[in-house]
Amino acid sequence: MNTLQLAVNNKLATITLNRGRANAINIEMITELIAAAQQMEADDAIEGLIITGKEGFFSAGIDLMEVFAYNEQESSHFWTLFLQMQAVLANFKKPLVAAITGHSPAGGCIIALTCDYRVMAQGRYIIGLNEIPVGIVVPDAVFHLYSFWLGKRKAYQYLLEGKLLNVEEALQNGLIDEIAEPANVLAAAEQKVRMYMQLNQAAWQQSKLNFRSDLLAQLKNENSQALEKMQQQWWAPATRATLQKAIDKLNNPVKQ
Repeated sequence: MNTLQLAVNNKLATITLNRGRANAINIEMITELIAAAQQMEADDAIEGLIITGKEGFFSAGIDLMEVFAYNEQESSHFWTLFLQMQAVLANFKKPLVAAITGHSPAGGCIIALTCDYRVMAQGRYIIGLNEIPVGIVVPDAVFHLYSFWLGKRKAYQYLLEGKLLNVEEALQNGLIDEIAEPANVLAAAEQKVRMYMQLNQAAWQQSKLNFRSDLLAQLKNENSQALEKMQQQWWAPATRATLQKAIDKLNNPVKQ
């Protein structure tokens, strides 16, 4: 795999996002993450999974520069795969914990939201969903995933304003479950996932799916009409202009 590293230790698998400094998400990463999750779920020798990133970044979200350059067919394929990835991870029946090693906005946050438990590194990091301010339509499935953890009122408000939370705010609002020193994030995640793994797995896994049944039904129901609306907004001139400004900032950061 080119964008992920996979390790297994005593029935616990760890997927490390490994694409550039910020782990920006593109079609290749999504495709590999879907395949890895499906492989881990089908492997009876694997009883739990951690998804983690690298120091400073869990994932900065979609690779804006690459995805912006996609043609309409490639763009449609990307967003279809992205929602498929969200559904595959949310449906993962085995214990799944996120070890959030740094910044986790937008797509990075969505990956973390699919997990059963989230440990985030202490530091000046942010997490949340900021799609609307950059002109991206938030599909209903993402709202349901966000509100599953935050509640509908907060999810509604935070999505509409594109609110990004610092680590302490994320803990207070239930977006993450635990804060750890950066060097201890992975160990804390492993401690939690192994605690889950020690329980009766038939009961644990079926209960997890029961508790998520309404959410999973919503994720499954994401349809072509919603994707079409996303695409229309993605290609709208005003959106393209906003995205281009964001890309220009990435290419020419202000020197302090």
